[in-house]
Amino acid sequence: MKIVIQTDSSVQETTLNITCREITPELERLISVFRLSDKKISAKKNGELHLIDLKTILYVESLERNTFIYTDGEVYESTYRLYELESMLGECNFIRVNKSTLLNLNKIKSIKSDLDRRIRVTLENGYQLIISRSYAEEFKAKIYKLGVSNAKTID
Repeated sequence: MKIVIQTDSSVQETTLNITCREITPELERLISVFRLSDKKISAKKNGELHLIDLKTILYVESLERNTFIYTDGEVYESTYRLYELESMLGECNFIRVNKSTLLNLNKIKSIKSDLDRRIRVTLENGYQLIISRSYAEEFKAKIYKLGVSNAKTID
């Protein structure tokens, strides 16, 4: 991969242009990092509104008509519904893994097959999530596309 950087003091906004023969898993990972680098989402904690960097989110969960955003050590409440967040975060490597959870694929530490065709995912902070059977195939396809190691061994 060749990287060319040009500086121009007259430029108002930095623009990233990518020229390639084909989009490879390596390139898709690079693009997802850039998409996450400056995106934030608003959520509440203790009556205050916070702006959360997407790259810090581990997963999003819907419980009893409330949506919660989990980072490493913090929990925020979102005003968005899970399906709205799924639509907003889909291009940033978030994927639905069961009917009430969105997972940040960039926060996966390990993946293991579980009982009854489910998949157990361990996150960077050690927390584990179960990917239900109905979402397992889409998850495997996305992981394989991103080039995560061991993806071919998931049964």
